[in-house]
Amino acid sequence: MADVMRETGASIGLFYLLPPGERLLRLALMCGVSREIAAPWARACVDSSTPVADAMRHGHLVWLDSQEEVARRYPQLGLVLPYDFMLAAAPFTSGTQVWGGIVLLWPVSHPPRLSPHQREAVTTCCGQVADLLERAADDGSPLLPPEEPWSLPPPLKEADPDRVRAALDFTERLPVGCCTMDLDGRLTFINSAGAELMGADAASLTGNRPWEVLPWMHAPVCEDSYRAAVVTCRPTSFTAVRPPGTPLLFQLYPDDSGISVHITPSTRETVAARTPASDEPVGAMALYHLTHLAAALAEAASVHDVIEAVADQIVPAFGPQGLVLMVAEEGRLHMIGHRGYSTEFLSPLDGMRLTTRTPTTQALATGDPVFFSTFADFQRAYPEAPRYKGRSAWAFLPLTASRRVIGSVALSYDRPRIFVPAERALLTSLAGLIAQALDRARLYDAKHALAHTLQTGLLPHALPHVPGLEVAARYQPAGHGMDIGGDFYDLIHAPLATTAAIGDVQGHNTTAAALMGQVRTAVHAHAAAGTPPGDLLTRTNRLLTDLDAGLFTSCLIAHLDLVHHCAHLATAGHPPPLLRHPDGHTEVLRLPTGLLLGIDPDADYPTTEIPLPPGAVLVLYTDGLVEIPGTDIDDTTNALAQYLTHARIQNLDDLADDLIRHAERSAPRRDDIALLLIRPHPTGD
Repeated sequence: MADVMRETGASIGLFYLLPPGERLLRLALMCGVSREIAAPWARACVDSSTPVADAMRHGHLVWLDSQEEVARRYPQLGLVLPYDFMLAAAPFTSGTQVWGGIVLLWPVSHPPRLSPHQREAVTTCCGQVADLLERAADDGSPLLPPEEPWSLPPPLKEADPDRVRAALDFTERLPVGCCTMDLDGRLTFINSAGAELMGADAASLTGNRPWEVLPWMHAPVCEDSYRAAVVTCRPTSFTAVRPPGTPLLFQLYPDDSGISVHITPSTRETVAARTPASDEPVGAMALYHLTHLAAALAEAASVHDVIEAVADQIVPAFGPQGLVLMVAEEGRLHMIGHRGYSTEFLSPLDGMRLTTRTPTTQALATGDPVFFSTFADFQRAYPEAPRYKGRSAWAFLPLTASRRVIGSVALSYDRPRIFVPAERALLTSLAGLIAQALDRARLYDAKHALAHTLQTGLLPHALPHVPGLEVAARYQPAGHGMDIGGDFYDLIHAPLATTAAIGDVQGHNTTAAALMGQVRTAVHAHAAAGTPPGDLLTRTNRLLTDLDAGLFTSCLIAHLDLVHHCAHLATAGHPPPLLRHPDGHTEVLRLPTGLLLGIDPDADYPTTEIPLPPGAVLVLYTDGLVEIPGTDIDDTTNALAQYLTHARIQNLDDLADDLIRHAERSAPRRDDIALLLIRPHPTGD
């Protein structure tokens, strides 16, 4: 990370990792930016619209050369970082495996394109990282992102103690204010003139963000100017009014290690005293984070998505050290998510009756938020309530959706906190956003559970045991949406024959699922009677045309002859099966294809015989396994055959899981996947 930033001259770097088997990209390392600014992008789904996710999906560098380009292609990013900067995102890839990616930012003074040397530096960095991650995974010790991203310190600059002393003496003699801030916005030094201008002593300012300790600086312009300086790496300035009416000009000069600030009385006329503290506005950072959270919650589909968005955004972005999210069901409160608390502490609170006297139940009963600025206030109101690790301020917010209180969110802080009216309004708005998203997500989950129950009820609960035959099957729903699909598979072991079937009814709704159930029943009945594959499809096709359902079905039937080590196959517009021979090479079986079922009652379905020796693997699948938007399906099918050739096969269950993972790594799946693997064994095995 340090090397690529030095080689490219980038001012900010964000390093992301994708844990094995997960779809959630996590920020592991950052440089040149504070954790608070980076908080909205600490975690992101690989399917989301972000520069690094797009770079990972498409396998190449993404370059954004202006604020306008950022806003056009990534509006959420443009909303939260409305500044001028240039950005590159590149993936960590090795073969078909994607491990994560890197994001680098430059000020707009950078040329409009990366130089060949800079591109080579980024490519080299990504290649080295991918090699490192692949070796670690192969050794059984994959490198995983930390719970909280690490911050890479800025490059050290050699400092002569005598020169440092001389510089400090120099600043002390100046009649104007001078101070330095780190990238987190905290003062690391301020001279006497600066402290005097700001009306505070150096000790109370050092180590703190000035807009957090000086009420008159608690204005969006102060925080926003700091953010702009860090993100753009360009000088910024703002004017703030110190009571009773003295305007001060703050000029910020950033680099990759921090910000130098020049403080002088403003030359403009003295203005009226600032707004009273009770009317203080909300800080710029909070407003940006609220905007980003609103966008994230709008995209959250399930309750799990809402919990992740709330927990991962609020704790780092809005100041609390702890968060507990609860829902009210059947007279009790049930915990659905938390951050900053141990499970042991919260366990006794889970399932608490709504009649119990607590600040949470008070907020639920009244529908009004409850705030405690100090532990003394909290203890006076609820002397029996437990305290976690010295927490000293709390906000208990009811979650109200459609005029119903559906739960609560509790926030806790390590230090006493004055909840000014603006902050109370912000937190109340926050609770409203969460409640709406949570209510919508619970309805989604309920419908999804119903759909899943129906889907799984239409698929075989278990495949029959057939002597001399190893089988494995998988059904993988699409990554998005809650509609049920029409994919199915079956294995029918009858006295006259063993038949494998796989199919896909057009559509993703209950109509498709119902028709799928009818098709599978018909296929199963004909197969159990020993009907040959071509005749089986012919009879099922006539049934579907008689039903006139308006939906078409692809289907493939394989009659397995284990005695003569062969199979007879017939297909109705279904993707071609794969045959991995015992020597390892894999063949795409391009069979004579009949029409989809349900189109022409007189359609013919020819049967093809193929060898199926012991040790060979026959792979039947639906198009969700190979279909990638914008890519020819023949190319992806051939790529799958190539992957299967080199796959290490221990047992078919492991191979089935591997093929599903391979498909999900290649691109986001937009369709369900049904997969059926068949391998005959030598007689007696």
